Amino acid sequence: MRRKIDLAPSILSADFARLSEAVQSIEEAGADLAHLDVMDGHFVPNLTMGPPVVSWIRKTTQLPLDVHLMVEAPATYIDALAQAGANWVSVHVEADHHLHRTIQAIKERGMRAGVALNPATPVDCLVEVLQYLDFVLLLTVNPGFGGQEFIPASLKKIRKLRDLITSYNNKVRVEVDGGIAAGNLREVVEAGAQIIVAGSAVFCAGVPVSQALAELREIADSCSNGLEE
Repeated sequence: MRRKIDLAPSILSADFARLSEAVQSIEEAGADLAHLDVMDGHFVPNLTMGPPVVSWIRKTTQLPLDVHLMVEAPATYIDALAQAGANWVSVHVEADHHLHRTIQAIKERGMRAGVALNPATPVDCLVEVLQYLDFVLLLTVNPGFGGQEFIPASLKKIRKLRDLITSYNNKVRVEVDGGIAAGNLREVVEAGAQIIVAGSAVFCAGVPVSQALAELREIADSCSNGLEE
């Protein structure tokens, strides 16, 4: 079976003064998910949105909301995100001292559970929780700000994660976020990525969102031919 590649535009790169239009534009353009970065200004050096904004976005779209928690004490956000209408939630292994408990809490509230890894965090840290996950989010830039350049060594890390997943739980999907654009999308997918988060490549490409997303879709579909789940 051909591997399905999902596109998850990151709202972080959108114009927040026209957020409703931005979310509607990616839905109309055929995005698979809307990626929302929640930052607290402590775990990462930036402050973005919280559950109230997630709730507001929920009212504007039918897309699944993929919420990436870049916060300290991520477990304290789970109930609020469930109530806000989040569908996918990823928490950082570096920020959670009780990761298994938090994963359970996410799943008990009917959401898909993921664990996010910073660029310098090895994938081997996932061994004890991989069987409980729906997806793993690999950051290919240092977290906190959009528009950064892809870290080339991340390709090796993506391949290593795919090998680890094959050994432990082949149903876990690989999501990759950071510096992905038309120029490097093919090698990211061929390394093993199944969910692509793209912000600047969608919202800051200098072309309509529909055109930018269509270009990424064409590349993803073309290079996923022959790749098996």
